[in-house]
Amino acid sequence: MYPTATPLSRRTSVAVDVDGVVIGGGAPIVVQSMTNTDTADVLSTAEQVRALARAGSELVRITVDRDESAAAVPKIRDRLDQWGVTVPLVGDFHYIGHKLLAEHPACAEALAKYRINPGNVGFKDKHDRQFAAIVEQAIRHAKAVRIGVNWGSLDQDLLTRLMDDNAEKGSPLTAREVMHEAMVQSALLSAAMAEDIGLAKNRIVVSAKVSQIQDLVKVSCEIAARSDYALHLGLTEAGMGSKGLVASSAALGILLQQGIGDTIRYSLTPEPGGDRTKEVIAAQELLQTMGFRTFTPIVAACPGCGRTTSTVFQELAHAIQEHIRVSMPEWREKYPGVEALNVAVMGCIVNGPGESKHADIGISLPGTGETPSAPVFVDGKKVATLKGPTIAADFEAMVADYIEARFGRDRAAE
Repeated sequence: MYPTATPLSRRTSVAVDVDGVVIGGGAPIVVQSMTNTDTADVLSTAEQVRALARAGSELVRITVDRDESAAAVPKIRDRLDQWGVTVPLVGDFHYIGHKLLAEHPACAEALAKYRINPGNVGFKDKHDRQFAAIVEQAIRHAKAVRIGVNWGSLDQDLLTRLMDDNAEKGSPLTAREVMHEAMVQSALLSAAMAEDIGLAKNRIVVSAKVSQIQDLVKVSCEIAARSDYALHLGLTEAGMGSKGLVASSAALGILLQQGIGDTIRYSLTPEPGGDRTKEVIAAQELLQTMGFRTFTPIVAACPGCGRTTSTVFQELAHAIQEHIRVSMPEWREKYPGVEALNVAVMGCIVNGPGESKHADIGISLPGTGETPSAPVFVDGKKVATLKGPTIAADFEAMVADYIEARFGRDRAAE
């Protein structure tokens, strides 16, 4: 069994219950995602929510931007319930959220949480009134609220006031530092306003999203230092492909290791026609590799070098990883605890036997010039040596047998 790193102690925050999913209060860090379908399209949105939930998303946010999408929300909830998909839905509101929630009470009831952006909930004299109207709907329907400040839609009145105050200082801050302060104040002042209206602190989650790593770290640390609200983390507009993955992982990893963050989302730009569930998988892998949670068995595989000219170990590692990923929704029910499994697929004799011994089950495939045989280790002991053209298939069968023997319900009942 691989040792699990011990992250630093978690920041203490108030727990928020979102239809059974607890954010903060020492609960496991929650993985969120968001659909990119037109919410008014009930079937396509419900199908994407189901796919995200099946991948492991514990909360799914959907856009509620007009009457048609608001009217669709209860239908989406009904369809999901028919499919047995219980994941809570979060409504993403901008500009007219107060109007949509008031005019579509079934939507207000079907959602588990409302997301409010204080930068575009209303402007000038309308801001406080429309913000209050959304909060009052949350109180009426006993819903949680995320107050989500965004770098790209910051409250301009607040920013202007802080800029003016800063200009009069003997040692003024930089424009970027003022921007950081504006984001922190926007989040915390809005949360305090929600409490004044009557929303309980255990119904409030805050976030401040930016697109640059150092900005996110600075702003999130400030919010964490000044409050005990449950905190959502995410690098907004993270980007596509490896850039988005690296940027989000770096930003979230820094904060999580400091004990900051109660729920996360990877805001990845999908490739054209790409799979939206990749953002869920990325978030899970970050939490698992950092030692915060376990979601799926780990498959360790060497990177390959001149000693491993064969592609067998690569193909086998990929096949097992994909098989595990596809099977996990069923395995979670059939094999309790299987997410803790560690599998090693190594490509030569240098590190292969040692890594395989450390895993629950591992194989060391032959490298260049080595004897064409593959020792298999189970729980640190050599149990077999595989040879011939069926090595990969034979090992896959051994992994399946190991899972059944260790995690099967019949075994667990003994």
